[in-house]
This record gives sequence, structure tokens and C-alpha cells, in this order.
Amino acid sequence: MTIFKQIVDEEYLTVPEVKELLADVEAERALDEERELRYELARAIEHANRFAHLEPEEATALVDELRELEKVDEPTAYKIANLQPQDRDELRAIYAQERYTLDGEELDAILNVVSKYI
Repeated sequence: MTIFKQIVDEEYLTVPEVKELLADVEAERALDEERELRYELARAIEHANRFAHLEPEEATALVDELRELEKVDEPTAYKIANLQPQDRDELRAIYAQERYTLDGEELDAILNVVSKYI
């Protein structure tokens, strides 16, 4: 027997957006006394609560502003918004798997955008 899995849709989210969605799920589950929170869901909620430092609107604005920069594509903008790198080394780690490297000015431009939101 072969089971095929197919990605039907994909959407990037920031941690604050995930936190908001998970809060809705948690509230819905709380209304049903017989439904327990699965371990994975409880851990996801805990993670989102711990690492969501911005409001969803701020995180979206950060992603939008990052996307305006030349070498920041959509997936990378979301990674940067979620990880909020503080220095060049942390930012280089995000770009480690790319086929190109950023120079100091490009790194600083990204870090300047991030610094407005933290």
C-alpha cells in the first residue's frame, strides 16, 4: 500500500500570526470539555507564546519592509521576521544556504529594518 501526500497550498506566516491562530484553536477546544489539547498542539502554543515578540500587524509590516530590499525574497523575509537577528553573524546564518553572500552594506540594511521593530 502506498500513501501519497501532496501539498495543496502553502502560506508563509510569522510567529505572531501563528500565535493568534493557535489562540483561536485553543479557545475553541476549551469550549469542548471532552476534547483535550494534544501534546503537539500544546507545545506549538507554548512555542508561539514564547517567541512572538511583536504584534501580528508589526510582524507583517516588518516582512513587507524587508521584501522591499533587493536580496530579500518572501521566504527569507519571514525567516528574518521570525528569528529577528541582532547582528551580522546571526543574519549570515539565515543566508548560509543561499548561492550568494551579502556584503556588509546589505547585511546592515536588513539589520536596520529589523532594529526598527525590536
